[in-house]
Amino acid sequence: MEFELLTIRDCPHGSAARKLFSRAMEFEGHEPAFIAVREIMTDEEAEACGFHGSPTFMADGIDLFPSTADPAMTCRVYRTAGSLSGLPSLESLRHAIQARRAG
Repeated sequence: MEFELLTIRDCPHGSAARKLFSRAMEFEGHEPAFIAVREIMTDEEAEACGFHGSPTFMADGIDLFPSTADPAMTCRVYRTAGSLSGLPSLESLRHAIQARRAG
């Protein structure tokens, strides 16, 4: 599997997202050094890659947290235990990786 973290410039969650993705991958038996990080620079690029906000966690070119929102150069929120956050929980990210691997 190919893993990629998509962010925008100065994303307040970019560094924490990288660490979270690395932890989730380690738990799932993947080498975290293989996470590609790409900064989305334009609305056109966001549209082309289906970018729904920063940070976006991808596996094999598929968003691990599918969204129906329009592609946008914005911050992204994730539903966590009873609230919204700039990052998914470690558990939900691990489940998303497992589901992508299974499907």
